[in-house]
Amino acid sequence: MPTIERSDDLAMIGINGGAWAVDLGTATPTAPTGFTSLASPWMPVGMISEDGLTYAIDEDSEEFKAWGQTSPFRKVVTGSVRTFQMTLWETQRPLVKSLMYRLPVAGVTPDTDGLTSFAESATPAPDRRAWVWDVYDGESMLRMFAPEAEISERGDVVYKGDEVTGYEVTVSVYPDAAGNLLYHTSKIDPSALPGGGS
Repeated sequence: MPTIERSDDLAMIGINGGAWAVDLGTATPTAPTGFTSLASPWMPVGMISEDGLTYAIDEDSEEFKAWGQTSPFRKVVTGSVRTFQMTLWETQRPLVKSLMYRLPVAGVTPDTDGLTSFAESATPAPDRRAWVWDVYDGESMLRMFAPEAEISERGDVVYKGDEVTGYEVTVSVYPDAAGNLLYHTSKIDPSALPGGGS
């Protein structure tokens, strides 16, 4: 019987992770290298719900068939979209309010008495920012950097006594000047590779 090669350490479970955002034009960062902690001007979104992070790839395509044929001889991708979905639980965090309501962080930062006041615009402007998402599973780590992205969908906000109020958001990613959507960095234990990483 043929040998089936498997390695538990090459399978990933999203045990933990986080997300960070920063305004475009505020010394817009380049792709973070490695897995060093993200410092200012990056700001964390804080707690994400136990549903974690959903990364979606949505592509449309067009098939071409020759006259009299039933099978396509070519397929062309006509649309390619990347989105991230998550529920932000720290709804009192200034960055999270800023993202939810498309406002500058300074405009939703509490004063010395802890008070915040703001208005929601009837004609919201685009709110593109740079984003980073991390996923951790022991020695395995994944980092995804989007130079330009914005929240494109916002879910209902529920206030009740038996659940945490959260902002369910979908972030749509846009191509950067180089035509790239995302920059991926991953790390594993080299000994998990076939041959022990040698």
